Amino acid sequence: KLNQESIATQDFNPDRLNDPDAITNYASRLSVIWPVYDSGQTWYGLQQARLNQEATSFSQERTRQQVIAGTIIAYIRALLVRENQAVIHQILETARTHLKLVQSRYDGGFVAKSDLLRARVHIADLEQQLSESKSQTDIAKCMLKIAMGGAGNLDDTLTTPLEAGIAMTDNLDEWIAKALAHRPDLKQLMSQKRIAKKEMAKSRAGRLPSVSLSGNYEINSEDFNDSGSNYTVGAVASLPLFTGGRISASIREAEFNLKHITAMLQGMEQRICGETRQAFFNARSAWERIHVAESAIEQSKESLRIVRNRYNSGLFTITDLLDVEVIVQQSLTNHLKAVHDYKAAITSLELASGIIAVTQ
Repeated sequence: KLNQESIATQDFNPDRLNDPDAITNYASRLSVIWPVYDSGQTWYGLQQARLNQEATSFSQERTRQQVIAGTIIAYIRALLVRENQAVIHQILETARTHLKLVQSRYDGGFVAKSDLLRARVHIADLEQQLSESKSQTDIAKCMLKIAMGGAGNLDDTLTTPLEAGIAMTDNLDEWIAKALAHRPDLKQLMSQKRIAKKEMAKSRAGRLPSVSLSGNYEINSEDFNDSGSNYTVGAVASLPLFTGGRISASIREAEFNLKHITAMLQGMEQRICGETRQAFFNARSAWERIHVAESAIEQSKESLRIVRNRYNSGLFTITDLLDVEVIVQQSLTNHLKAVHDYKAAITSLELASGIIAVTQ
């Protein structure tokens, strides 16, 4: 009744005070609390949220780089099988020319029919290889289309020739330094480590006092016709004296998480160095194989010319001629494979270093 502001003189009768009647009261209350200092919990939480946003952006960047690398490798693979198909077609045309030579020598009675049959079998084998290469080209285009998200006309996309380009210039130590400085996933883990440090500081701050301002406005009424109101304004300070070990357990958990992330960070640095070294050595080996293969192509073509002339003169057998054709095909294929391996290794090296870009 005091809160309703409806007390009367008779309400002070001792009998009514000692044994009051029941009364209905409807209370409506508006409370406002303004934390002035919450032992740093909100501040640490804000810093953690910003670091988590930063870590998420690093994760997004790493995913973008992986998509770029996957598309480039699929593109290079499609170029390889297309160029290899052209090599087989070229060797097939050469074999058909040689078949005419064998047919002419057979018609002249200079070679046995077995030479003619072996030349035809060789052509049949090349035609089978050509058919398989066409299938591999279609598969490679399909994989490239998947890597590209199913967009684009691949017949218009595969316009770049399979060329080695320029040799890598930086040494291994420089590539490793780039990787440790630019890898987004490493930066992401570093951000997570800073988040763990903030969590440990946040847990320790739980032992500090907190201060807040509070205000209450209350309306009391028995039947909503007449009512009384009151308000209170104050400040509240609290200090955790005993929490049953909750704060200590939170601190130990935060310390464990920090040690775990630190160990993960060390492991990732070692893994990044390993990935960079592997891609670097693969690229260097492939670059060396390119020059060896180029020399082998010239030598095999010259050998084919000599053997063809000597076969036409009856000095060599059909086996010698077919063997040299296979050598020419193998040298051309090895060169394409070396160029493909170099381009793929450079892509892997730039991915491992965290500097891959669409402009490649």
